Amino acid sequence: MCAGKGSGEHRHASRYVTACALGMLAGGGSAGWRAASYLRDALDPALEGRDVVVEGVVAQMPQHSETGTRFRLAVASARWATQTSSLVNDGRLSKSTRAARAEPVVPPSIALGWYAANTSAWGNASDDGSRAQAVAAPGPLHAGERWRMTVRLKAPHGSSNPHGYDFELWMWEQGLQANGYVRSGSGDAAPVRLADTWELVRDAVFTHVPDRKLAGVIAALVTGDQNAIDRADWDVFRATGVAHLMSISGLHITMFAWLAALLVGALWRRSDRFMLILPAPHAALVGGVLLAAGYALFSGWGVPSQRTIWMLATTALLRLTGRRWPWPHVWLLVCAVVVAIDPWALMQAGFWLSFVAVGVLFATDGGTATVARGGVAGHLARTLREQWVVTLALTPLSVLLFQQVSVVGLAANAIAIPWVTLVVTPLAMGGVVVTPLWTVAAWSVQALSVLLQWLASWPFATVSMAVPPLWMAVCGVAGGVLVAMRLPWSMRALGLPLLLPVLLWQAPRPSGSEFELLAVDIGQGNAVLVRTATHSLLYDSGPRYSLESDAGHRVLVPLLRAMDERLDTVVLSHRDIDHTGGAPAVLAMQPQATLVSSIEDDH
Repeated sequence: MCAGKGSGEHRHASRYVTACALGMLAGGGSAGWRAASYLRDALDPALEGRDVVVEGVVAQMPQHSETGTRFRLAVASARWATQTSSLVNDGRLSKSTRAARAEPVVPPSIALGWYAANTSAWGNASDDGSRAQAVAAPGPLHAGERWRMTVRLKAPHGSSNPHGYDFELWMWEQGLQANGYVRSGSGDAAPVRLADTWELVRDAVFTHVPDRKLAGVIAALVTGDQNAIDRADWDVFRATGVAHLMSISGLHITMFAWLAALLVGALWRRSDRFMLILPAPHAALVGGVLLAAGYALFSGWGVPSQRTIWMLATTALLRLTGRRWPWPHVWLLVCAVVVAIDPWALMQAGFWLSFVAVGVLFATDGGTATVARGGVAGHLARTLREQWVVTLALTPLSVLLFQQVSVVGLAANAIAIPWVTLVVTPLAMGGVVVTPLWTVAAWSVQALSVLLQWLASWPFATVSMAVPPLWMAVCGVAGGVLVAMRLPWSMRALGLPLLLPVLLWQAPRPSGSEFELLAVDIGQGNAVLVRTATHSLLYDSGPRYSLESDAGHRVLVPLLRAMDERLDTVVLSHRDIDHTGGAPAVLAMQPQATLVSSIEDDH
């Protein structure tokens, strides 16, 4: 009997290992097949630098700034700028056939900029290097409109810096295979709007709320437009650890699904006929998921929203089929479904933060007895405990992903989560129906901003750490989860040795007789970091790319934070913008650095 039992367990383990191996092979094969299919639509190098007339639909909400407008275009047709007839770029014609007809093969989704005149961002230059004298101003673009315009495209190219922003990876994740700008000079055909659309809710928010900073937060909560939030406000939100609340996120979608399920269930119980067709709990589940999906579509169907909808749908399907799986199985199934639908989610920080946080809450859930016994006080205690548990468990992961931890994050989230969830978001959503509610929402955002700015101004509001090795970060996350779990303290203490290497890690520096020179890839301009055993110097700070982006904010600040670098001196060789554009962001991060330059003091 013992032998039979042992052989049965062995067969069960073998099946489990085989199933896991087959699942991994299927996942890898699926991702490879999708990547190969995606690459077939890549931009032909022969099209780079040439004018092409494209016709398509504005696929997402455009991003407006002082220099112009950035937007995504779903391409329907394309032709050379010198042709008069449009050749449809659809799937019915093979690539070889289109090449034989000399058609430009444009990727189905591209990112474009329509820049204003007399800005460094505008690139409308003729072949001999001269610029057209007259430039059409960017048109009032809206999502859903159909346009015809002359564009100049190039394949995505990003900078190559350690711990820096990977532009090419971001374009890949977003399904964008080319970027470029609208040719709107005097020698180009003027862009033409072919079909109108309804006025966007985001535009209505900015019209009704005069303060653009407050309007940006409200627009982000209603429509998911994260780019509407001012960059300085994002810095405050990240410093206080509440950035996850300030746009359409998994938290907002889940809250909406919960409220929708309550409403559908209450209405369903009022009809005997409906109750005979489908039980109220099942109707509430289906209605909650469907209404949440509609909310996600209304808010732009962003990647975090999609991920949350697949999670909710998977969990609801398990409930509807009567399955009561252990939480690790449910958690792994949801992860597998999301990765199967979007393999590139594994490359996104939000994926890991979301699923690690959910897994930690599952693992440390002590049941609802506390709530039942303590009422409101018990619910509040449980909410604070969950926030503390998630903060503790995600600290090592935050160091790995962002090289920064918010010390005031626990206190800020304790106030911001209920305020944003129960006050700001309902008011912002209600403003779609009753416009004056946006004014009340703006007041509530302003009150929260005052508190967050005060917390962010504390001397030790955030702690920056050097990027630890991967194995050390994995051990740190495991240690944080172990300390947070509902176990005897004697077992929790075993997680402390796993946390210490991450907290005490310091990036290696050159020896006393050596120096290290890092020439940073920032495009046109110059930025060189020189490190010795005890000092660091930055020579020039790279260019300003636009009024809202520069090399300091985009490249140098993340690099210095990842290396846990404390600059002693910043040298600016001369006043040209491609050498000084990133200096404000660097000096704001490194206020102790001595500035050495020939530039006038009031520059």
